[in-house]
Amino acid sequence: MEAPAQLKTAMTDDSNTPTTALIAEDEPLLAAALQAELARAWPALQIVATVGDGLSAVRETLARRPQVLFFDIRMPGQSGLDAAAALADAWDSRDGPFPALVFVTAYDDYAVQAFETQAVDYLLKPVQAARLAKTVEKLQKLAIPSVKRSPSAIENEAEMAPLMSRLRGLLAAEGLTGAAAGRAPDHAAPARLTLIPASLPGSAGASVRMVPVDEVLLFEAADKYVRVLTAGAEYLIRTPLKELLPQLDTAVFWQVHRGAVVRATAIDTVTRDEAGRLSLTLHGLREPVAVSRLYAHLFKAW
Repeated sequence: MEAPAQLKTAMTDDSNTPTTALIAEDEPLLAAALQAELARAWPALQIVATVGDGLSAVRETLARRPQVLFFDIRMPGQSGLDAAAALADAWDSRDGPFPALVFVTAYDDYAVQAFETQAVDYLLKPVQAARLAKTVEKLQKLAIPSVKRSPSAIENEAEMAPLMSRLRGLLAAEGLTGAAAGRAPDHAAPARLTLIPASLPGSAGASVRMVPVDEVLLFEAADKYVRVLTAGAEYLIRTPLKELLPQLDTAVFWQVHRGAVVRATAIDTVTRDEAGRLSLTLHGLREPVAVSRLYAHLFKAW
C-alpha cells in the first residue's frame, strides 16, 4: 500500500535528529508491548510519551510535538479518531508539520475496510512484528521540507488538506462507529426532525417549547447540552450532537465544526484570520461560529 499523503509530510530530513513518537493506548500491557516492538524494529525512535486516553493524547501531542503518533481507536473519553480530529483542528502548522498518524485497532472488518479505503496506515492488535516492520520501513522512507521554513497560513492549510479529507472519510465510514462500540451498523435512516422539544436556559426543564426546525440557525455543543439558537431566542436540549445529526437534512444543515451545525442559507460571510482559521457570521446571530479544519473544504472558492 502506498504511503498516505499526510504521512509523506511527517519525517525529519535531518538524519542527525532522532525521530520522536507518542503512543496513545488505554491498556498498559498493550502499550508496553507496542513500545517494546518499536524498540526492536526502530531502535533510534524516541518515545516521548505514553498516554491512556484521547484527551491526554491531544494535550501531550500539542505540548511535545512528536513526529509520529500511534493512536488506539478505542480509548476512554475520546476515541482515537476523535482525538486525531481534535488535534488536527488545534495544530498550528507554523510550528512544524503535522505528525505521521498510525491507528491501532482490534481486528474488525468495518474498521479495516475503512482504513484501507482511506489509505491511513493502521496496525491490528495484537501488533505483529512483521506488520510493524512494514509500517516502520514506510515511515523511515518519508521526508518533509525543512521545518525551519515559515510557510504562509494558506500553505499551512493546503498541506493539511489531505489529512483532513482522510479523517472525514474515516469518521463518516459506514459501520465504523457502531463497530467500535461493539454494535452492528444500523442502516435504517431516522426520520427527519420537524419539531424539537427544548428548554429555556435557566429553567431546569420547567419550561419547554416545541421549536420548529425551520427556525433554527445554529446547533452548538456546550458541556452537557446542545444550544439551539434561532434569530430571537436560545434553547437547550440534552440530545448529543452526534445523535441529532442523522435526523437533520444535510442539504439544509451543514456541520462546520465537531461541535457546531449551521443552517447553510443563514451563512452571511466567511472570514479567515491571520493563522488561516475560518469563522462564519450568520444572518440573525451576532456571535461568530468557528469552522474547523475538517470542514474548511466547504468554503473553498469555486
